[in-house]
Amino acid sequence: MFYRETGQFKQSYAADQAVFPILQDRLGLAVILLVAFVAVPLFGNEFLLASVMVPFLILSLGAIGLNILVGYTGLLSLGSAAFMGVGAYSAYKLSTIFPGVNILVWILCSGFFAAGIGVLFGLPSLRIKGFYLAVATLAAQFFLQWCFVRISWLYNDNPSGAIEVPARTLFGLAITGPSATPVTRYLVVLVIVAVMTLLASNIVHGRIGRTWMAVRDMDIAAQLMGIRLLPAKLLAFAVSSFYCGVSGALMVFLWLGAAEPSAFDIKLSFLLLFMVIIGGLGSMIGSFFGAALIHILPIVIRMLPEALGLPIAAATVEHLTYLIVGALIIFFLIVEPHGLARLWQIAKQKLRVWPFPY
Repeated sequence: MFYRETGQFKQSYAADQAVFPILQDRLGLAVILLVAFVAVPLFGNEFLLASVMVPFLILSLGAIGLNILVGYTGLLSLGSAAFMGVGAYSAYKLSTIFPGVNILVWILCSGFFAAGIGVLFGLPSLRIKGFYLAVATLAAQFFLQWCFVRISWLYNDNPSGAIEVPARTLFGLAITGPSATPVTRYLVVLVIVAVMTLLASNIVHGRIGRTWMAVRDMDIAAQLMGIRLLPAKLLAFAVSSFYCGVSGALMVFLWLGAAEPSAFDIKLSFLLLFMVIIGGLGSMIGSFFGAALIHILPIVIRMLPEALGLPIAAATVEHLTYLIVGALIIFFLIVEPHGLARLWQIAKQKLRVWPFPY
C-alpha cells in the first residue's frame, strides 16, 4: 500500500521520462544518499571505510563502465582492467608532470586518455562482434599490460616498476598519500561515484542510450533505421573506457596508494565482467549489486568464523570463500539469469500490488 503509482500524475514529458518517476523511489534514493554521506562516515570504523566501502564504490564505477559496453550496447569486452590501468598511469604521469594542479582534476582527466585508447581498440567492433570482439579486447588487455611493464617512462623509471601516489591536498586537507584519513578518501570517492553514476543514468535514459540499446538488440535493424553503427559503437567504447579509466585512477590514488602492473591483470577484467553479469546486464543498480556480492560478501565470509569463535585456519577460510561465492554465482545464474537487478525489479513489482493477489 505504500508503493503505488496511483495518484502520481505527470504534467510534462520531462516528468514522465524522469529517471525516478515514482515519489517513493526518489525518497528511497534520498535515504540511501543520506546514509552514505552522513551515517557511514560518522559511525563507520577505519576498516569499514578503507577496506569495504572505498573499494566497493570504485569497483562499482568500473562495473558501470563495463555495463555501458556489454549491457547497453551488447559489445563483449575482456580488456576493462587494461583501460583502468591506462587511467591510473595517466593520472600518475599528469600528477608528476604538473604537480601544482589539483589531483582530482587529473583523476578525471585520466578518463579521457582511457577513452582514446578504448576508441582505438574499439575500431574492429564494426566488422566483428561476439567471441571475436572479446578476443580483440583480450589482445588489448595483454598489449596494454605489456606496456605497463616494459615502458619505464610510464612509472618514471622506478626500480620497483610500481607507481607510487604522491601526497596531495584539497583546501588544506590531505586526500592522497599516507596522511589522508579513510573518511576523507571515502567522501571524495563517494562524491565522484555519485556524480558519475547520475551522469551515466541520464545518458542511458536519453537518445544516446536508446541508440546503444537498438544496436544491442539488432544492429542490422538499427542501421536500416538510420543509426550509424561505427559512431555509436565507438562512443560506447569511449564512455565505457572513460569510466574504467577514472575507476582505475581512483583505485590507485584513493585505495591502494601504490600499484604494480599486476594490479590490472586479466583477473580484474573477469572480476568486473562477473559483477556485471551477476548484478544484471543493462542496469545501473545491478552494477552496485554485483560489486557488493563479489567484493563485500567474501569479506563477511572471512569474518564470520572469527565472530563465531570457530578455530579455522586462514587458508581454509580462503578456500571456503571461493567455494561459497562460486556456488552463489552459479545459483543466481540458474535462478535468475538476468541478475540481481531483475530480482530487485520483481520485488518492487510485488510491492505495487501488495496485499492484493494480482
